[in-house]
Amino acid sequence: MEKFIPDPARLQAVEENWKRVLDRVQEGAVKSGRDPRAVRLMAVTKTVEPVYINRALDLGADLIGENRVQEYLGKRDALHLDGVEKHLIGRLQTNKVKYIVGQVDMIQSVDSMKLAQEISKQSVKHGVTTRVLVEVNIGREESKSGIMIEALPELLEEAAQLPGLQIKGLMCIPPICETETQVRKYFETMHQSFIDIKDKKHHNIDMDILSMGMSADYTAAIACGSNMVRVGTAIFGARNYGPINSNNSGGSDGTL
Repeated sequence: MEKFIPDPARLQAVEENWKRVLDRVQEGAVKSGRDPRAVRLMAVTKTVEPVYINRALDLGADLIGENRVQEYLGKRDALHLDGVEKHLIGRLQTNKVKYIVGQVDMIQSVDSMKLAQEISKQSVKHGVTTRVLVEVNIGREESKSGIMIEALPELLEEAAQLPGLQIKGLMCIPPICETETQVRKYFETMHQSFIDIKDKKHHNIDMDILSMGMSADYTAAIACGSNMVRVGTAIFGARNYGPINSNNSGGSDGTL
């Protein structure tokens, strides 16, 4: 196999981008009346080679998000993951649950009772408790996963009864909007639902995390109450949808 040669310019860009995005996240938290550390920055690693992910990790990134089960499992051994929290954030099929339970710290894309039940089943089987977020289809888009917001209370109530499952909050992906004013409406609706559920203090439903905001809209999301943003392109650059080689790190231990 041809040895992967990292691009020095891209490595430098990742460093500069990480620092810039982190500064903006912290500034946004302060502007919204919170501690600068109150909003967590997730580095989204979909299609990103390990060498570039490791540059962000070495700079202090302590939370990564991967969209696909197979991609994460294929490149994790090349990553510098000591002290790093790992989340699965993409659509999860029930037949893939058995491969990911116990391998990540959180699953952010629970959007049905069927999926919640399978995560519960596999968690009990492996003797673990899986922390999850419920994904809401806030824009009611047919092309996106997520539960409709009016069905959220019922799913939360039922899923909270399942063994091996711990509900920690909500996640959403708003529609692509032309203006910040438009996207803020979706974020504000999401935040209000988050607060309403939190105030009810249901058993085994902890509204600790509101995961919303990506590269194009994370500052607006923070202004509307998000405490976790998922940023990929703004850190790593445009995605390359070619095959990912887990050895694209220059060494078996993920170092240059």
